[in-house]
Amino acid sequence: MPAFALTLPTLSKPQNQADEGRYLALVARDARFDGRFFAGVTSTGIYCRPVCAVRTPKRENCRFFTLAAQAESAGFRPCLRCRPELAPHALVWSVQDASGILVRQAVRLLAQPEFWNGAAASGDSAVQRLAARLGVSDRHLRRIFKNTLGVSPLQYLQTQRLLTAKQLLADTHLPITQVALASGFASVRRFNAAFAMHYAMHPGAMRRNTSNNNSNSSATGAQANAQGASVRLGYRPPLDAAALVAFFAQHPLPGVEWLPPGETLVLRRTVRMVQAGQEHTGWLGMQFEPDRHTLHLHTSASLHPVLPCVIARVRAWLDLDADPASINAVLHPFFPNADGLRVPGAFDGFELAVRAVLGQQVTVAASCTFAQRLVAQFGAPLATPWPELNRLFPTPAVLALADSDTLGQLGIVRQRQAAIVALARAVGSGSLELHGGADVAATTAQLCQLPGIGDWTAQYIAMRALRWPDAFPSGDVALHKAMGVRAEKNPARAAAAASLVWQPWRSYAVIRAWAGHLRAPETGQVVSAPEAK
Repeated sequence: MPAFALTLPTLSKPQNQADEGRYLALVARDARFDGRFFAGVTSTGIYCRPVCAVRTPKRENCRFFTLAAQAESAGFRPCLRCRPELAPHALVWSVQDASGILVRQAVRLLAQPEFWNGAAASGDSAVQRLAARLGVSDRHLRRIFKNTLGVSPLQYLQTQRLLTAKQLLADTHLPITQVALASGFASVRRFNAAFAMHYAMHPGAMRRNTSNNNSNSSATGAQANAQGASVRLGYRPPLDAAALVAFFAQHPLPGVEWLPPGETLVLRRTVRMVQAGQEHTGWLGMQFEPDRHTLHLHTSASLHPVLPCVIARVRAWLDLDADPASINAVLHPFFPNADGLRVPGAFDGFELAVRAVLGQQVTVAASCTFAQRLVAQFGAPLATPWPELNRLFPTPAVLALADSDTLGQLGIVRQRQAAIVALARAVGSGSLELHGGADVAATTAQLCQLPGIGDWTAQYIAMRALRWPDAFPSGDVALHKAMGVRAEKNPARAAAAASLVWQPWRSYAVIRAWAGHLRAPETGQVVSAPEAK
């Protein structure tokens, strides 16, 4: 593979200076740049991922785009071989340019299937609802979008919906009507019209064209639908899948999560999702395929109506959209042996927050014991193909009504009882949102106002549930030990000061420090805070 330097513009129109580097990545089929750009081929009218296995097109026939929506707006159709919908998303963070921050937050929200259905349920257009959420006028939002990305918010949203539908058509046997509704279309007629306009074919024809590559092709559509759905999710290397699965193995929640013995790349769990006021429960099975930079996701049939939302949550939970090149450019000198580590997220933010409260000032083993007792007492039973998976995590509504005596019998002290009940009431009422689209500063401040929740818990929740890449629990004792600041007069302040060189990726630095990878590249010794040197 050729060595080269590549600088890509972020969420902007293609620039000639970067196109040569993009073409080199395309020639090398470099998976590190998967999802960071797409190549449109003028001779075929098709756009591809940089990892596409087809014959490399000539340079003069290539046009490059940062977003799939830009390629489709320019008249290109998605490749049926590399399938652009499988590419990892580009999560880019900024703390300087106000317009850039607005567009990036808008893109983040538009990429969430929950937002599509929420917009439909509210009666407002998706653009109006998005503008209201961001606190700007829809006219200003459209102008900023067009100036920054070259497409409108509606064009971007339409591309997201169509690519989601394309994945469901290719990887599942869901009825086309269900595919249309799950992808955020108000009716099958509108779905068919949009699909024909963008891809010049009927959805049924797309399914026939991809049926030979479908992993469920050996079963009939009815049989596969009853067995569940299997989809593929891509990610950028490096990703240490074994370490990621091991993290969950070290924080077990029997009944809700299960890692089969001897399997280092397999993870299964039960889930509950609420969409448009309707509850959906079921199970997930996941297996990494590192050689192909792919995660295979298998879901129960009961989750088919919310499958796009499930996919989005799994991507966030397992940090599949991380950009290792940007992260490692900052952290590699401090953690030279940890380039593949990701930040383990949470499928459900409320569940993660409750478990974080249970983990305050106790060992990991003790916190897992408390969580298991809580699930056994308040969790609802669920039938799955595996006897080890048999319960759902308690809902906010259930824990909001939990009495002190029952919680006390589980070994949970009064301070944490109050925190769990307050947390459940805030989430249940809708006043507190714990997901990747929530406002980080406002949410952490709101968390710290709840009884029994301090900065450590709020930062831990921000890191794993809010998916904030720069969270830093400065009061963490294990972090003090790894950073060599325990002897300081104020270890939290010393740790926070020393961590500034890791911005804006301190969440990733925390995971690497906890794993014991914090080393100085010159000496191989533990790095200490500047004041301790």
